[in-house]
Amino acid sequence: MKYEITTQKELRKAFWQGYKTLNNINIIKLYNQVTKKPLTQNEYNATIRSEWCEFLDAMQKEGIISEKLSNKAIL
Repeated sequence: MKYEITTQKELRKAFWQGYKTLNNINIIKLYNQVTKKPLTQNEYNATIRSEWCEFLDAMQKEGIISEKLSNKAIL
């Protein structure tokens, strides 16, 4: 089976494009501008982490990503 998304970078890009309206996006951008580093998985709030998990599950069930990528992907 050929998957549409094969890398974590592509997967994160798709997530953020689809979830631009999540709360605290501006705070995350400001943090990144100040520190020049992205947040780690556990530095995101619980809402964003939960949405990420649901996003991964849906992408895998729809056949857009592999189960292997779904299991190893981090935000």
